[in-house]
Amino acid sequence: MSPHADLAVSADTPDNDAECVRRASIIAAANELLEEEGLDGLTIRAMLKRTGLARRAFYERFEGKDDLVVAVFAETLRESAEHLERETAHLAEPLDQLRVVVDLLVLGSQPHQGRIGMRRISAMVREHMRLAQSRPAELEAALQPLITMIAERISAGIRIGQVRECDPILQATLIYNLIASTVHIETLMEESGEQASYRRPRLADEIWEFCRRAIVA
Repeated sequence: MSPHADLAVSADTPDNDAECVRRASIIAAANELLEEEGLDGLTIRAMLKRTGLARRAFYERFEGKDDLVVAVFAETLRESAEHLERETAHLAEPLDQLRVVVDLLVLGSQPHQGRIGMRRISAMVREHMRLAQSRPAELEAALQPLITMIAERISAGIRIGQVRECDPILQATLIYNLIASTVHIETLMEESGEQASYRRPRLADEIWEFCRRAIVA
């Protein structure tokens, strides 16, 4: 029996908690497919087989594949923000925290990341640019946990005089966009077979220095 077979239960229920669980289980199944087969393996047919959902039940929750990808992207970014919170909690200085954030985003460090886990990360990197064109409002909403986490560290730096007076949300967005566009290019190169991974640590260093000089007081 599929571990997501309980999803086949009718959606005709006023129980919002149960519906949230069903939706979360669908997203979990999508993550499994991404980690096993990459973006090409995330199809509606594969989702229905994996979850045991009827087609109608799936479309009651998601408009289509793009809607599901946005939900997966949002969940990935939420997990990433929580992971970065944990990884920086022991550091007292906001700039030290920001340095770790930049390093981990460039290097791709995620909870439970391994060779298979990289497929999910790679898919999300590839989809980021497409979603920016096709679903900008949804992408902006999905980015909020990560942007807010970065902005909070910039705000903390402003309060103690480490960071110049600025709009923390704008600066956080600029930092994220720089990282996302650079990692997007690197990921495509790596997927094409070019051995570019050795450049990631150097890129992390250079991106951090670029960002540091842009925000320091």
